[in-house]
Amino acid sequence: MGTSCSAPPQRDSAAAAVEQLLERRADAVLDRDEEAYEATGDPDGEEFDNLGQVPLGAWEYRLVDLDRTPAGATATADLAYRIDGYDRAPVTVRRTLELVRQGGRWSVAAERPGSGAGRQLWEQGEVTAVRGRHSLVLGVGQDKARLARYAERADRAVPAVRGAWGHALPGRLVVLVPRSTGDMAALLGASASAYQGIAAVTTGEAGGTGRAPADRIIVNPESYDVLGDFGKQVVLTHEATHVATRAHTSAATPLWLSEGFADWVGYRGSGRGARQTAPELTRAVRAGQVPQGLPDDEAFGFEGDAGLLARAYESGWLACRMIAERRGEDALRDFYRAVGAHPRRAGAVEGALRDVLGLTPEEFTEQWRAYARGQLG
Repeated sequence: MGTSCSAPPQRDSAAAAVEQLLERRADAVLDRDEEAYEATGDPDGEEFDNLGQVPLGAWEYRLVDLDRTPAGATATADLAYRIDGYDRAPVTVRRTLELVRQGGRWSVAAERPGSGAGRQLWEQGEVTAVRGRHSLVLGVGQDKARLARYAERADRAVPAVRGAWGHALPGRLVVLVPRSTGDMAALLGASASAYQGIAAVTTGEAGGTGRAPADRIIVNPESYDVLGDFGKQVVLTHEATHVATRAHTSAATPLWLSEGFADWVGYRGSGRGARQTAPELTRAVRAGQVPQGLPDDEAFGFEGDAGLLARAYESGWLACRMIAERRGEDALRDFYRAVGAHPRRAGAVEGALRDVLGLTPEEFTEQWRAYARGQLG
């Protein structure tokens, strides 16, 4: 019995032309060919100029949708870009491009973040790049000397994390330093109020497969710059810990453990005592308000009460410190990995407590509360 086949439907001519336009635009960015870039429709080339110091290894658009309008068309595309030497795979972001057709040719009238997507650093101004031994710092509105200090701290964070976690980071650190809290929030697709008082955050893939691109440490300069030298180092070491532990951090990992472990690494070897490291929790304990248990994830919301947020972080740090002090650092690392390896949140901590520490949740909580009273009271 014979087989038959039909020819595939012909590609829409407009879509094909737009794909060719986006391919030329991407090639122009990678080749640093300003004339070719402007030929795709950017009259001032501002974003092209802003990207000048960013070491790009890949830049590619994939057309997702094309909506024809009387004036032209609106294209939805995924932009995949890779920072050469730092990203293990491309970062993919959704983009919206307004297109016009003149003289039989399509061109880009405007390009902006897609619906729900954050802005990119180069959309906020000209990017200045500083390379460290283990890091790349990209900043807007920052001079090279300031960015070099970020790179120095990021470089110091890498061996500190390696010593505490027991493994090298999966890649080199990429640190983004925008102008302001508002610009930081825009990179994350959020409002500025969500990050007031937050010195830095790390973006990335929880439960990393190893194929995801490098995490981005995004600094809030308004909060970071008011810290002393020690605090600034702790922040970058904390965030670098999130990069290192990403493959073992999953939906099963509660925030008290992931944030507490990152703080434990940040303060490890500093010689600072518990009361100095956990002042908010110390005040609560001395007032007879020892928490009944470790904080839930909601306690780590950035838009809540600052004192409650501080106590949540300090509580997680104290729990990790207790495990490391009483059972050893290997036990703390094993506990972290065991929790993250669980297929779901329910039962993850309970199973790791049983298998690694030989404790029930009730026993662990009571030991932690007694430890808080002894260390902070």
